Amino acid sequence: METLRRYALYFAWLVSVIATLGSLYFSEIKGYIPCELCWYQRILMYPLALILGIGTFQNDVTVKRFVLPMAIMGWLISLFHYLQQKVPGFASIKPCKSGVPCSAEYINWFEFITIPFLSFTAFSLVLVFMLLIKGTKK
Repeated sequence: METLRRYALYFAWLVSVIATLGSLYFSEIKGYIPCELCWYQRILMYPLALILGIGTFQNDVTVKRFVLPMAIMGWLISLFHYLQQKVPGFASIKPCKSGVPCSAEYINWFEFITIPFLSFTAFSLVLVFMLLIKGTKK
């Protein structure tokens, strides 16, 4: 557990970079057009890759105070987005006014893994790693 705590900042950065590259892969290579909720998740994830990268290379765990609010907001948006795709009651809520509908599923691996699920997982991991970090600068 102590090893996980020691490298939590690095792991959080790694997750944010993989999530950022994954979203760019889906849109730029696969050609999937992001919906409005996808954009909000991107707006919150992309800076995390930069902030956590700087924190990792400077060994500065105080970035936690910037990362936590962004990760919590991204977590909530991705949870709502996933529920909108998978729970019938949420499908009637239409946050996407134009363009691609937020309920669209570009991927559906194993009948439950969608792009919002991947985003939810990434934000969850970042949150867990941030909560493992002690609040003082190393």
